Amino acid sequence: MAQDIDVLATKVKKLRDRNHTRDSRWSDLMSIRQGDIQQVFPGMFPDEFPKPMVSNFIDIAARDVAEVIAPLPAFNCDTTDAISDRARKRADKRTMIASGYRDSCNLQTLMYTGADRYLTFGMLAFIVEPDYENNRPMIRIDNPIGSYPEHDRFGKLLSYTKRYQKTVRELCNDFPEMESMIRGQYEDRNSERLLEVYRYQDKDELVLFVPERKNLVLERAVNTLGELPVVIATRPGVDSDENQRGQFDDIMWVQVARARFATLQLEAAQKSVQAPFALPSDVNVLEIGPDATIRSANPEKIRRVGLDIPNGIFQETAALDQELRVGSRYPQGRLGQQSGSIVTGRGVEALMGGFDTQVKTAQAVFAEAFRHLIRICFMMDEKLFGDVEKEVRGVNAGAPYEITYTPKKDIQGDYWCDVSYGMMAGLDPNRALVFGLQARGDKLISRDFLRRQMPWEMNVTMEEERVEVEELRDALMQSVAAYAQAIPSMAMQGQDPSKAITAIAAAIKGRMAGDNIEDVIAQAFAPQVSPEVAAAGEAQAPGQAPTGEPTPPQGGAPMSAPQGGGSALQNLLAGLSSSGSPQLAASVSRRSPA
Repeated sequence: MAQDIDVLATKVKKLRDRNHTRDSRWSDLMSIRQGDIQQVFPGMFPDEFPKPMVSNFIDIAARDVAEVIAPLPAFNCDTTDAISDRARKRADKRTMIASGYRDSCNLQTLMYTGADRYLTFGMLAFIVEPDYENNRPMIRIDNPIGSYPEHDRFGKLLSYTKRYQKTVRELCNDFPEMESMIRGQYEDRNSERLLEVYRYQDKDELVLFVPERKNLVLERAVNTLGELPVVIATRPGVDSDENQRGQFDDIMWVQVARARFATLQLEAAQKSVQAPFALPSDVNVLEIGPDATIRSANPEKIRRVGLDIPNGIFQETAALDQELRVGSRYPQGRLGQQSGSIVTGRGVEALMGGFDTQVKTAQAVFAEAFRHLIRICFMMDEKLFGDVEKEVRGVNAGAPYEITYTPKKDIQGDYWCDVSYGMMAGLDPNRALVFGLQARGDKLISRDFLRRQMPWEMNVTMEEERVEVEELRDALMQSVAAYAQAIPSMAMQGQDPSKAITAIAAAIKGRMAGDNIEDVIAQAFAPQVSPEVAAAGEAQAPGQAPTGEPTPPQGGAPMSAPQGGGSALQNLLAGLSSSGSPQLAASVSRRSPA
């Protein structure tokens, strides 16, 4: 139900006032990350050194951790009917559709910025919007600065408000039909005066309005989804929504102090070099410059005035460096320093500190957010573009795919999508592989489960087929090699090895021609029918069956005795040749009694 714009404006104003302290803290943090410390502390640095003389530790640490947690998880739409092939195929198709949502908005690249914002501000907002030009939902990552989410007591998102700064000129260009109301009474159209624009969104509607122009509504639309298409990923902590804190909120003043100490050290060094001369009383002329000559009866007394620098300043600098690493949970091992000591026994795990745990925690938060995000994409695609047939192409689990789907037909209200980073989340690939092999060796997990949990993408089904084919080919080649090694034994036993040599030679020639190894071996070692068996099969008696057995006469009458009064004897012989081929022989002999 649409709200009155004045009531809505009052609500938005209260949300902003409630988050005023948070916005101020985030503004200072962004200035420090951008190297503009003098905006936060005017007069902190002298005119000779207006910028910090040390590296921006917060920016370096934030980018490094963000690059570790930014890789996307695996999206899989499972089915409860694991027996039905049709249900599995429908689930695989939904998985490819979800991968299409991910690839169409370039979510992987966006996540590097999103992960940085999550660490810096402790909050990240995903917004799903319809793309009516391409008839599909699109995902974008919003900047937390100036955003005001509203939750209920169960943590469910009720509304999402975003504050923008737009000039009068920009608003007049975007909304020319409202130019007179945007300009007001005294404003020029090309004015660069900034106006605050609020974008309010809940499960019922979306409103864009300007409070400074008597709550002027620029745009208002009904939310046909019936659900707020915004997902918030929040960094775990004891802070409330209005006091959300990032990972570096507590150390930005430490970085300012570190930069100030570096400036003081540089000033002390400069003053030490430029200190005045102390001369004995007999020096009347002081020459300045290279190779200058000073005449004095006491030359040992000619010196610059010493500037005493307390040693504590260097100790304090080291203490500030340590506080930066501890406060940001950024381990020393990530800085490329010595990662272990054989003397103290300090290993990589100790130096990495809580790095792996914070990566795993962030990925767990992202997994829940992505699960809800794909659900909203499915819902929007089915409700807004349900009858539109679309084509999706991309790469899923390392394998390219191309499908054509209709949302209403292929989604059918099933919005579930499982999101998993794997049990090795937070581990680097080397340790993940060692850990997985140890668990597999003790038979704690299966080989298929291990493949699905590795920290890189792979098509598990296709990879399993490839491994099995390789193993079978290796076994087939080993069998042929063992057969070739048996040729000397066959010759010593008086057997004919020519057939084995011919078959192996044919296999080698076929492989050199580029044929598959299994086809070559199957053709080279195919059973061959001997000429005797072939001739016997062609010269069968008219009254015999193909197997060589006599066909009984019709009606069950007894067989007539052969001419000459002799009895007939039929011989059936079956055997194997030296090459293993079957041999069949049939003959009929007649003998007369003596």
